[in-house]
Amino acid sequence: MNVLLVYPQCPDSYWNFKHALKFISKRAAVPPLGLITVSAMLPSSWQKKLVDMNITNLQPSDIQWADYVFISAMYIQKESVSKVIAECKKWGKKIVGGGPLFTQEYASYLEIDHFILNEAEITMPFFLDDLKKGQSQRVYKTDKYADMKSSPVPDFHLLSVNEYASMNVQISRGCPYSCDFCEITSLLGHKVRMKTSTQVLQELDALYKLNWRGSVQIVDDNFIGNRKEAKTNLLPAITKWMQKHHHPFSFSAQTSINLADDQELLTMMTKAGFISTFIGIESPDEISLEECHKVQNRNRDMLHSIKKIQNGGMQVSGGFIVGFDSDTPSVFQRQIDFIQQSGIVSAMVGLLNAPKNTKLYHQLKAENRLTTETTGNNTDLSMNFIPKMDSKDLLEGYNQIISNIYSTKPYYKRLRKLLLNYNKKSAHQAKISYSLFKAFLKSVFIIGIVNKGRGEYWKLIIWTLFKKPSAIVDAITYTVYGYHFRKVYGL
Repeated sequence: MNVLLVYPQCPDSYWNFKHALKFISKRAAVPPLGLITVSAMLPSSWQKKLVDMNITNLQPSDIQWADYVFISAMYIQKESVSKVIAECKKWGKKIVGGGPLFTQEYASYLEIDHFILNEAEITMPFFLDDLKKGQSQRVYKTDKYADMKSSPVPDFHLLSVNEYASMNVQISRGCPYSCDFCEITSLLGHKVRMKTSTQVLQELDALYKLNWRGSVQIVDDNFIGNRKEAKTNLLPAITKWMQKHHHPFSFSAQTSINLADDQELLTMMTKAGFISTFIGIESPDEISLEECHKVQNRNRDMLHSIKKIQNGGMQVSGGFIVGFDSDTPSVFQRQIDFIQQSGIVSAMVGLLNAPKNTKLYHQLKAENRLTTETTGNNTDLSMNFIPKMDSKDLLEGYNQIISNIYSTKPYYKRLRKLLLNYNKKSAHQAKISYSLFKAFLKSVFIIGIVNKGRGEYWKLIIWTLFKKPSAIVDAITYTVYGYHFRKVYGL
């Protein structure tokens, strides 16, 4: 069997870092982890080929070679998905669909022959068994959750690793919290299911043997969802592995804000090589946090918590939302002030949306306020429901936030705040290579000479060299991020 694994193209957005990647001569931020994990579940006797359309074009010869085409996608990739399906059907190829988009929307894709939905560790074996018997069904789905101990080491060898800025691994699924707008628990449940430490080290070994060095993203929805297991087994194992291999990786993760409450956990993470975390802040307004059941963020000084994490050795990026029913026009300036004071440089601000099957979705459906399905793009100015606030005022307020945090002067001011707060602990040292030096020269030319905000760029570089010279690599990195963000927002 010849199997073609296709990952559709992602449009330009906040998270694809398209405009930043050209500085380091990379084509995509991260590889399609779900697809290469599915690949590892297929029979070893099958021939497999991966086409990530974010780094290469899908050729007719690729499709002609295949007996089956496997597609995995998220909502944001819908436009590209439709093109892939049309091209496959033109050549009469059978298509197998899976991943978040199809799990929620499979009824809308009549052209797809088979769906492997929910968690493939459960549904894939049934499909393969039926395929062998010649009686494969169209839809394979389950309401059960997979034992992560059955998840294989992804087929990292299918990747063109040098085309990516970072590699990624998944250690757990599920989240113990119940935020109304989040689809994680509807897809993966509340119970945090984890791989064993041995499994995780096998994946690190696989990346190491492929000669990967540098950034590794832990894509868990909440890395500290099971703090006891992380502290007792996982982090000590990763720390030991990292020391043995001379710290080849630097890790980033997603955590909840209560990481700040556990100094031991924070210390263990930085010792293991974690340098950054993404946290859903959502809103500085207590009423909005209560409305969306963001219980872990309530009744705390969030600015203090963020600074504690930064001082502890981890940079913080954050998610912010406007458009809650309880939001008033004052929320826009409050968001601006909070973001600027926090030193959160990568502040992803989005309009509230209600993904399918979330608590918010069901609430708005009952209130007859839904208008369409969500696009999956956090920054395209879309909402899929009728907000309580006047739509014109909401959009104007949102654009006010973006302009006030990503225009050159406030952005660099916030970056200096981060550099002062951030107390780097990681032992990982980025190798000073020709490509990194070339990236620095590109930043000097594009941001420091050509770009209209060049004066602020040079002020930051000089300030960093005098005030915190050890952070110069971070400073330059974030100037490149800022360039990307301004391009995405058209500033």
